[in-house]
Amino acid sequence: MNKTSQFISNKAKLIAITSITLATLLTTACGTVTGAAVGAGAGAAVGAGTGHGAKKGALIGTGIGAAVGAVYDITK
Repeated sequence: MNKTSQFISNKAKLIAITSITLATLLTTACGTVTGAAVGAGAGAAVGAGTGHGAKKGALIGTGIGAAVGAVYDITK
């Protein structure tokens, strides 16, 4: 096997392992990701509505939503 074929083979293995790992993370962390997304949207709306800025509200909402989603995933 020449070096090019070996490189392609190793790259294909790495892509397969990475894909499986990401798929596993996405299925197990679904509540965390959903919580973060919902929290970001709600935080942006609250921040914009109160005059504190949508960006700051989205950042805070993302953190809180991710934390609540992680707790949901653990207790589910």
